[in-house]
Amino acid sequence: MAFNKLRIKDKEIFDRYLKLSTHQLSVYSFANIYIWNKFFDISWKIIDDSLCIFFKDKIGAFLYLPPLSKENNPKVLVHVFEILSKSNKNNDFAHIENVEEKDLGFYRSLGFRCTLKSHDYICSRWGLESLRGNKFKSKRASRNYFTKNYWYSYHPISSRDDKDECLKLYSFWAKQRKEKNVDIIYQGLIDDNGLALKEAFDNYAALGFKGGLVRINNKVKGFTFGFELTRDIFCILYEITDLDIKGLAQFIFAQFASQLRSYKSVNIMDDSGLENLKRVKLSYHPKALVASYTIRKNGPVH
Repeated sequence: MAFNKLRIKDKEIFDRYLKLSTHQLSVYSFANIYIWNKFFDISWKIIDDSLCIFFKDKIGAFLYLPPLSKENNPKVLVHVFEILSKSNKNNDFAHIENVEEKDLGFYRSLGFRCTLKSHDYICSRWGLESLRGNKFKSKRASRNYFTKNYWYSYHPISSRDDKDECLKLYSFWAKQRKEKNVDIIYQGLIDDNGLALKEAFDNYAALGFKGGLVRINNKVKGFTFGFELTRDIFCILYEITDLDIKGLAQFIFAQFASQLRSYKSVNIMDDSGLENLKRVKLSYHPKALVASYTIRKNGPVH
């Protein structure tokens, strides 16, 4: 069977396979796959009843998620690594990303090398909304400062009407961030996420996004949005605010959490390996850190 280039219409197929099991990692979502299609050549193929999602760029090709199926199948991995071997000049690059901890035993039993990639941060939705308790004292104070000192309005995002203003705010925010952090990797992530943001807004309704924004003096000064991961978990994909407005970030985070009362938890995604981002996410006192792993063929087993 030939490879299928990723299209927005593939959402129904992907959702069917993604729902074969319950996932807590934010990457297990069609929305969080599709927005990267301008950076990678994304294609997919059904191999022995398993959905295999391939990402390819100038460096090489890899499987973005482990094969999605009812049961793990060693034969599928043989096919996957045959494909990756043909697609990569350097076989050391051939790998599968975002393997969940519950599946490590399966991969290790087959001799794969498993290494920790990152963690997603899972927070209590009620905690984010209420900001109660001593542990949230500083964030609560910042939120209260904002509500007392600014005339503002909060609205659901309309992708058609608000897209340009939100993208303009992102550009301004990116400039603010880059001035404070000259790390090349960090600045590259900001640029990449800006392009992914545009893709998200271009397909906002089709990808099932939900979000809100804050206006001050009729100008968008903050926005946030994300998607349903499971019936119990909502994932926040973006949260962008004018950094010069004290307390706005804390306010919009809490305000949006208050709109998500059908969910028990909020996934605020990973930290991209950046210490400053890790500190921010830990400051919201997540109730769980969910690990993802990368696997490669051969080599010592950890």
